[in-house]
Amino acid sequence: MRRKALQGLRAYQRASRLIDAYERPVYSQCGAARLLRIGDALESGHAAVILIPSLINPPHILDMGREMSLARYLEARGHDPWLVDWGTPAPEEREMDLGNHITQRLLPLLDALDQPFILVGYCLGGTIALAAAQHKAPAAVVTIAAPWRFDRYTDEDRAVIAKLWADAQPLCERLGYVPMEILQSGFWALDTARTVRKYAAFADMEAGSEGAIAFMAVEDWANDGPPLTYAAARELFEDLYAANHTGDARWTVGGRAIDLAALTCPSLSIRSATDRIVPASVSPLLRDNHETALGHVGMIVSRRAPAMIWLRLSQWLSDNGG
Repeated sequence: MRRKALQGLRAYQRASRLIDAYERPVYSQCGAARLLRIGDALESGHAAVILIPSLINPPHILDMGREMSLARYLEARGHDPWLVDWGTPAPEEREMDLGNHITQRLLPLLDALDQPFILVGYCLGGTIALAAAQHKAPAAVVTIAAPWRFDRYTDEDRAVIAKLWADAQPLCERLGYVPMEILQSGFWALDTARTVRKYAAFADMEAGSEGAIAFMAVEDWANDGPPLTYAAARELFEDLYAANHTGDARWTVGGRAIDLAALTCPSLSIRSATDRIVPASVSPLLRDNHETALGHVGMIVSRRAPAMIWLRLSQWLSDNGG
């Protein structure tokens, strides 16, 4: 299988791309972070649905192409979706930690809105959404594959992540940021077998087929992205992965301890039984909880995502003001 995977990797590297390029209107901006308007309606009558991506990888995973866009799906269902684009950090922002991204970037973007809003965070964006919800009350909050109870990772996975940071930390401290390549290598290390399988499967796909185009779009996204500021990475690896500050209600953002017990708005946690990056046990337990067999990325971009996740999310949003 490894030989087949190498064939698939070479095919991926050599394949030509069809770019589905588009620009969303910028509603507000704070530093490099922007709040993008997805829908056209000036007044939808619903709470704005704020899609918050991870700080790792570009935001277009939530608005990817015409056939794989959660944002466009929600718009077609009558919701009012918006997308946060974190942008690329400036060199002088090396000391901007996760909390600063919330208080100095996300909250000012939300302050620009003149309507109620619902936060929908994917991966680390879900972790961020839960903290933001305790600073600026949303109508509701949703997390999708969000890490929270970091002590629920296996000892083996925590050792892999700890070694990654121990090896990379001296260089990253000198640089002032963590390159995407270092972060991606950590994700690969958590599930090397899956990486081999997916490239082996790509080797058998017909060039230019729907499956091949979708595979390349997701892989291009996964292998792209701005660097993470050094302070944000240090907090992520040392305070969250190693010390479980979120799970133990010891994570402090803007001078406030973030405790899920203090969350009073409607909330939904969507997690995956097959996710190796954020296992179901690591995700938060909220008022409503849904577990799926789709994987970490499959929940957002896969042929089965609309029927298994997107529709359920849409119905829940409608029931809670979105």
